[in-house]
Amino acid sequence: MAEPETQLLLGVGLIVNVAVWHSHGARLSAVEKDTNGDALWVWCYPSVTAELRTLLLRKCCLTDESKLLHTFVFGQYKRTWFYITTVEVHDSPALKKVTHFSIVLTAKDFNPEKYGAFTRILFKNPDSFHPHRIYLKYGSPVKMMESYIAVLTKGICQSEENGSFLSKDFDARKAYLAGSIKDIVSQFGMETVILYTALMLKKRIVVYHPRIEAIQEFTRTLPALVWHRQDWSILHSYVHLNEEEVEALKACAGYIAGFTDSEVNSRPDLYDVYVNLADSEITISPVVKEAMTMGKLHKEIGQLIVQSAEDPDKSDSQVIKDISLKTKEILSTLASLTEVSDGNEKPTLNSEALKQKRFPPATENFLFHLAAAEQMLKI
Repeated sequence: MAEPETQLLLGVGLIVNVAVWHSHGARLSAVEKDTNGDALWVWCYPSVTAELRTLLLRKCCLTDESKLLHTFVFGQYKRTWFYITTVEVHDSPALKKVTHFSIVLTAKDFNPEKYGAFTRILFKNPDSFHPHRIYLKYGSPVKMMESYIAVLTKGICQSEENGSFLSKDFDARKAYLAGSIKDIVSQFGMETVILYTALMLKKRIVVYHPRIEAIQEFTRTLPALVWHRQDWSILHSYVHLNEEEVEALKACAGYIAGFTDSEVNSRPDLYDVYVNLADSEITISPVVKEAMTMGKLHKEIGQLIVQSAEDPDKSDSQVIKDISLKTKEILSTLASLTEVSDGNEKPTLNSEALKQKRFPPATENFLFHLAAAEQMLKI
């Protein structure tokens, strides 16, 4: 158990950085799986609540009876992002009774590339064909703590053994653009407009696939369909059908949630739109069919998305830009139908102005529900 060493490390001058840890929502933890098959939480700094510890152990593949090794997973729980890197232990004198270990990082920001790269730099010697990992070498968190605190306080860690890491190389925009919209459109074609509409109206999207890697790659890309918001807080890419997790999810107004448990299909209380990623099927819940009625405008949007995505000369970011321009056009139309009244600073939808435009019924319906999603309706 390495916790006393961690406290000693902090006691010799690094305790001053506690405020920095908390401001970043940062925690560094380790889970080991021993030769008896038991997964144990061996150390953590700063401390973690029993609730979060139980959740992170569940997310860690070392407690999974299927014995699948997921080298890197990420997700969110109650506004705390978690990033878990897992490796197998071979011939480590410092960890003789350990078969695998996971390093768990928590943070307040969404940036899988940043935290994935950091754990690789933290554990891996790039000059060696067979990576020598700090934890494997020392069986202690001290060296990793030094590097992690350096990143939190200075944005950089350097080491002759492990290379260097610069926080500024991983801005949020890069993380937002890391997925592939073109891949989504390639799989779902015109039905991509259902996902677009659900996101615009801030509906609840549940995505199922038996492979967590497929879930994470797909779900992380969806918020880019509504690029004007640049809001990845709606993403919950790794959710279990656990009572605490389900209740936390239900507390969110709109979301994208990823599940590897097929039983989620029989939980209509959790979704407005259900995506069976494995079978390439999208289902709209009867509860939102009226709000999600498709018409001429949706067909136009769908055709634009497909044509842009199928253009071999366009990058994913250019496709996102094309969709975003169409979105701005729709929002401008909506803005032209609003008024400021009763001393409210925020404009609200003028229902009479909307009716006078004589839009097709589906377009009028969509704009009305979009105004509701944007909190532009008088209550």
